Amino acid sequence: APGRAQAAATAPSAAACGRFDPTICRLFIDTAQTGTPSEGLLTLLRAHSPKAVANRITAPTLLVQGMSDSLFGLDQSDATARALAANGTPLAVRWSDGGHDGPSSREQEEQDASYAWLDHWVKAAAKPGSPLPTPGFVYATASTKRNQPADLWSLPAYPGLPAHPGLPAASGQTPDPTRTLALTTHGGEALRPPGGQPAGMVAVPGLSALGTNLSTYQLAALPGQAVALDTEPVKQAMTVVGSPTIRLSVTSDQPVVTLFASLWRVAGGQATLPHALVAPIRVPVTPGQATPVTVSLPAGTYPMPAGSTWRVLLSTTEASFTNDRSPATVSVEATGGLEVPVADGEPVAGASRGLDTEDGIALAAIVALLLLGIGAALVRRRRRTHQPIRPDLADAPLVVEHLVKTYSDGHRAVDDVSWRAEKGQVVGLLGPNGAGKTTTMRMVMGLIRPDSGSVHVLGQPVSAGSPVLRRVGALIEGPGFLPHLTGRQNLEAYWAATGRDPAEAHLEEALDVAALGGALDRPVKSYSHGMKQRLGIAQAMLGLPELLILDEPTNGLDPPQIAAMRPILRRYAETGRTVVVSSHLLAEVEMTCTDVVVMHAGRVVTAGRVADLVDSSDTTVLDLAEDVDRDTTRRRAAELAERTGITEVRADTDTRLVVVSDLARDAVVRTAVDVGLPIVGVSSRRHLEEVFLGVINSAATSNGQTAQGDSGGSVIERLRQVRSR
Repeated sequence: APGRAQAAATAPSAAACGRFDPTICRLFIDTAQTGTPSEGLLTLLRAHSPKAVANRITAPTLLVQGMSDSLFGLDQSDATARALAANGTPLAVRWSDGGHDGPSSREQEEQDASYAWLDHWVKAAAKPGSPLPTPGFVYATASTKRNQPADLWSLPAYPGLPAHPGLPAASGQTPDPTRTLALTTHGGEALRPPGGQPAGMVAVPGLSALGTNLSTYQLAALPGQAVALDTEPVKQAMTVVGSPTIRLSVTSDQPVVTLFASLWRVAGGQATLPHALVAPIRVPVTPGQATPVTVSLPAGTYPMPAGSTWRVLLSTTEASFTNDRSPATVSVEATGGLEVPVADGEPVAGASRGLDTEDGIALAAIVALLLLGIGAALVRRRRRTHQPIRPDLADAPLVVEHLVKTYSDGHRAVDDVSWRAEKGQVVGLLGPNGAGKTTTMRMVMGLIRPDSGSVHVLGQPVSAGSPVLRRVGALIEGPGFLPHLTGRQNLEAYWAATGRDPAEAHLEEALDVAALGGALDRPVKSYSHGMKQRLGIAQAMLGLPELLILDEPTNGLDPPQIAAMRPILRRYAETGRTVVVSSHLLAEVEMTCTDVVVMHAGRVVTAGRVADLVDSSDTTVLDLAEDVDRDTTRRRAAELAERTGITEVRADTDTRLVVVSDLARDAVVRTAVDVGLPIVGVSSRRHLEEVFLGVINSAATSNGQTAQGDSGGSVIERLRQVRSR
């Protein structure tokens, strides 16, 4: 039973699997998380592969495979073709310029070839040994004209990839001849960074649909992480059909070398990728010793005009693969030139031509948008980590565990921070300047990634774009509105951008919080800072989120507005929701929050309920009569401080003394009366400011941050100027 329960807990949901078989889905998810396929997955894939039945296939077969396909490369269809040819199966192969990564520009011709194949073998019931209804091999090459479909070429029979020889010849056909391109650069050294990040990106998804004129070389060849081997200019124009190869000598300080190979065309100092494909290479080596390796580059068709230069790029990381996490140094030396299989096919008759149009402005706009998307995706993916779902935290609105964040200048802003906010709480996040509060809140919202640790909202891990963030409302580092829209229009536009039902917005409740009156229908550019702040709080409360996070919500509000905000936040939490507030107004936090978390120098120094923190058994607050001379009060307070059992006497105001003592409270009062203090009131409650300054001063002293010669009082005075980071 426990095993079944655990399996059920870890089984992927139907939404995550879509139309995938649940077993295959689970195995694929496990492999994606570990980076290593399990034996169960390999066994399942082998059983469903054409390889398992290829030796029994005798039906005439037309193999159509895309060259723009990072999921199934041409080597996959080549293996199937070799297996079928070994059976004597009638066979034709067609290489399309489409695939999983982009559409084919010759879809109609491919459909016509399929119909011709079926009409011949099925409708006309042709016998084995009869002539093929289509050429034995048809391949596409990029058109030399802008906005044209691919050019189609044919050979009588499929020659097979040079990297995988063995296909029987048909009608005297022999494998493509091979030419060698001499190199101008012969080697270099590359590093694999710790953790395998940042990673290069050769295969940019979706780029094939825009052609090959957009260079992504800077994303692929990260400085220090790649070796480029350039050829001499091509002397005679040729078309490469198949998989180019290069022989290397590889040396590393690690027992396993992982490289990612791609082939680029260099023109005018710019490198472009004819096919957005990369060949992964994993080679066991003896550390410190050179190992010979033959590298097969991505198979495809590469038109090589006379005078063109080509580059083999060998990268140590690739964003579309799981990278080794250990650092490594890899030295690469070419032991020969770039060997390329060439073919001289005949143009396919009847292939239609598209219109030769020039639409540079539209293409430039599309390219610019694509680059922006690529850049944003690269930033999000470079240090991607996956945190598990925590069913045990499903009822906890916010749990922060062991967060660490160090900036590029070496400053550790957050150091092992852990705290949590429960339902019904208003939690205040406090700390002096530079304590790490805002950095923590930005990690809580997924705006920046922690170096380590985790944030869970209602049991779901938080990262940029996490679905659970739709259950969170936030105002961090000030609101941002469209100045030409009214306040009401800004709120409506914000909610419309979420794509959720307008009825779920609870717009009227949010407008009541804003309390802007007639100004709500004026353009936001006419608002004061305080009015924008109130509108920002209202925006954060749209949809009545289960978790509300506010950074300095009272910034810019006048005292009556601050006083009006207190009951709103308390009532919001009393409905079972949670509010987290970062503020430097300690009196407001004391009157508004139920719980506080105090940070200093990137660490949590204390946390707890406000009522528990301000209540103290060793502290007695004495209220004095107002008609007593100040000098007399000071002398008598000094006399009280000298009495046995009295640790400290501090004047909070002219008529209030705070006494810290080991004595019982009634004994403290009797001693104060004995020295002549006119007591009119006694309490044990301290202000939150006293607690805050006390724990911060203690933390600073324990960390050695109090400068020599500075008194504790001077530290307290400096800390009174509190600002949240």
